[in-house]
Amino acid sequence: MKLSVPFYAVALLLFSPVTVFAIDETPAVKVTRLLKTTSSWDGKQIVYPDGQAELTALLIEIAPGESTRWHQHPVPSFAFLLDGILEITLTDGRVKRMQPGEALPEVADTMHMGRALSKTPVKLVVFYAGSVGKALTINQPTEQKTPQ
Repeated sequence: MKLSVPFYAVALLLFSPVTVFAIDETPAVKVTRLLKTTSSWDGKQIVYPDGQAELTALLIEIAPGESTRWHQHPVPSFAFLLDGILEITLTDGRVKRMQPGEALPEVADTMHMGRALSKTPVKLVVFYAGSVGKALTINQPTEQKTPQ
């Protein structure tokens, strides 16, 4: 069986690797990748939970100088900082600082806390890739001690 050159050209076009964005960039539309990763900022691989997928987006605001409780997320999530300076601390002492306009793949199944370092409130949007019925956040019991 003899195949023609046009057949190979079509096959090459159909099966060649192509970079695809969610939307095409044009002179009127600018596309900026904020985050693309397979691991959280502590280096752990991202693992999706079992069950029916459920996406959640939350706007979280932390008053100046205040912090969240120690907590962990049992599902993958990432944050985009809108305003303020946020410091995230893990129980092993590792620290990550975020500035406005930065995206961060959050840690999963790891206790951490966030603290507003700025004189203005921290405002961040957190996107969770969970499953129906699964908690997004688990707070550490208050009787349990965690390094400050």
